[in-house]
Amino acid sequence: MATLSTGRALGIDLGSVRIGLALSDPTRTVATPHSVLQRSRDHGADHRAIAEIVAAHDVTTVVVGLPLSLSGARGPAARAAEAEIDELRHAVGATIDVVAHDERLTTITAERSLDEARVRRADRVAVVDKIAAAVMLQSWLESCPRASSQ
Repeated sequence: MATLSTGRALGIDLGSVRIGLALSDPTRTVATPHSVLQRSRDHGADHRAIAEIVAAHDVTTVVVGLPLSLSGARGPAARAAEAEIDELRHAVGATIDVVAHDERLTTITAERSLDEARVRRADRVAVVDKIAAAVMLQSWLESCPRASSQ
């Protein structure tokens, strides 16, 4: 499916313990941290929770971070993310576009922004995943052609 150029996008940073979520505005200009889901032992339950957020916020595109190696190669983490992306496609339904986007260095960028904001290390765990999701989603938004230029 071709990526839609309108409607909100949901950015997802898949972690083994937490899933960071970020939303774009309806014009797909700005990504904002949304929430962090604690992983359950059931990917299906995690995906249903994501599907509920997709429906609640009128999301038209889900952008999932793809953890490529620094060289750009697809290692075990990227292959696991690709498998989960396929599962997410089924969970959110055929009308929602689900795409992968390079997430290299997003967590490092998120950590640096938290350093600059002087957020205590103990408080970072609650927010770093959703900030990393926002960094990744903003990168994707900036890489997409604007609807007005089409």
